[in-house]
Amino acid sequence: MRELPVASTSVSITLPRSLYERAKEAGIDVEDLLIVELVERLHLDSTDAALAHLELAKKYVVEAKEHIRRGDAVQASEKMYKVVEECIKALAKLHQAPELKEAGRRGGWATWLLGAAATRLPRELNDPKVEIAWGIAYDTHVWGFHEAKYDVEVVKARIKYAEELLDIVEEKLKAGGKV
Repeated sequence: MRELPVASTSVSITLPRSLYERAKEAGIDVEDLLIVELVERLHLDSTDAALAHLELAKKYVVEAKEHIRRGDAVQASEKMYKVVEECIKALAKLHQAPELKEAGRRGGWATWLLGAAATRLPRELNDPKVEIAWGIAYDTHVWGFHEAKYDVEVVKARIKYAEELLDIVEEKLKAGGKV
């Protein structure tokens, strides 16, 4: 069995800020784009792509907890949402969800596609936690990050849903012999 790299082994790359900001303005998720491109060029399978998303999710949960510890509810909200987003992408890849094909056709994941996948996947997994985590993360993203209305205690109480989803993804990968 292959060991999953822990978040501390993540690698940073240098990208000109102007290019990164233009990509963000265009709605391009640079990390997801790199994962998709590298998986394709390296001829990796969907479980390897799911592992990459899981690794990012683990990194984001560590960052969310650090922002909670510092009292930064806005950034903790964003990182919590990113945990759930990466988990849904991983599950979509593992289950070849139809939304995955649409995300590929569109050149990336839109929020509505993530929501649709989060609604479809619980039926396949027979586990409502996926949809519950998505709903809580999306609400926290809107009201904690974009609107900055939630305090750190709200985010702290909600992080457990992101962690439960992370555990589900890890268990799916373990069952497939990838972790």
